[in-house]
Amino acid sequence: MSEAIVVFNAGSTSLKFGAYGVDVTRSLPLLCRGRIDSMQGDPHFAVNNAAGKPLDSHEWGEGHTIDHRTALHFVITWLEANLVETQIVAAGHRVVLGGIRFEAPVRIEGDVLDYLDSLAELEPSHQTFNVRGARAFAEAFPGLPQVACFDTSFHRTMPAVAQLYALPKEVRDAGVCHWGYHGISYDYISRQVPKFAPSARRVIAAHLGGGASLCAMLDGRSVETTMGFGAVSGLPMATRSGDVPPGALFYLLRRKLFDDASLEKMLYERAGLLGLSGTSGDMRVLQESTDPLAVAAVEYFVYAMTKYTGAYAAVLGGLDAFVFTAGIGENSALVRAALCAKLAWLGVKLDEQANLSGGPRITTPDSAVSVWVIPTNEELMIAQHTLALIRP
Repeated sequence: MSEAIVVFNAGSTSLKFGAYGVDVTRSLPLLCRGRIDSMQGDPHFAVNNAAGKPLDSHEWGEGHTIDHRTALHFVITWLEANLVETQIVAAGHRVVLGGIRFEAPVRIEGDVLDYLDSLAELEPSHQTFNVRGARAFAEAFPGLPQVACFDTSFHRTMPAVAQLYALPKEVRDAGVCHWGYHGISYDYISRQVPKFAPSARRVIAAHLGGGASLCAMLDGRSVETTMGFGAVSGLPMATRSGDVPPGALFYLLRRKLFDDASLEKMLYERAGLLGLSGTSGDMRVLQESTDPLAVAAVEYFVYAMTKYTGAYAAVLGGLDAFVFTAGIGENSALVRAALCAKLAWLGVKLDEQANLSGGPRITTPDSAVSVWVIPTNEELMIAQHTLALIRP
């Protein structure tokens, strides 16, 4: 009987999953990938094979609700029925925060989930639901080994000075520091860069999707990243604000235009590209629009990346390579070209045809900085970490 590892990413109303085969080569081939969406109103399940072709779907019906435990049971039951002669041997979970206790992936046992739950106030938009999914799975399948992989872990290599905020010790001791996110994606990209640019030591990677950030890497290790304490800071994102002056937030609270809950909701759900354009947070829509506000939103997105790239080139002492990844990074030739034009001062020379075709290299041979499009694979990274922990 063959074996498989299942990877889960639990959200507030969704559950994403992927199943990976375990063989003697430890290559972890993808078997299938799917998701359950709209769990609190119109749940529906869809799964594709490794080639992206639909395998199955299911709908519970409008007005129906399911919890994470029900969703997990459904997924596992489907996998057991459809992956013939395949035994699930472990589950890996994406969890945003590992806190100060976990600087690397960890097996879920003992008080691990209780500790991770205690971190929910630091990043409530993701942590609560990541942990809820892992807890539901642990309760439903207590004998199955499980591993938690953290978005913050990769950034624990940042110098101590980069993890600080200029705040009193008692505030820092309460957990206020520069955590950094998208670490699972950057972990994967750091392992791919040497295959494309083996001599590149100073690298900036741009994970650009619904959430967006940059990470400065030296010899494959994080030294700086744009997301700070929470997943709302740094670059503007689809609906998240990115950097906003603290004084402006105090002003809004003093004016009683918001309370703490509504302010947080605005910053996470109504700001960013959506807030700037007034129409959409989807880069695909914005870059096709001629509306001045949509054009300005795209321009601001590129401008923010330009500022951070200049700062990170200074932190790194120069730049050897730049990597675009995730939905926007992998698919928007317009955004890539716009940023490369801004980086001409670093010696970036765009190969326009290579950029339009998606790379992987999108700069000319004589470009002082090579620029790449490298697809990320967070699921596979979690599967690899899970296998390494259950079978060292």
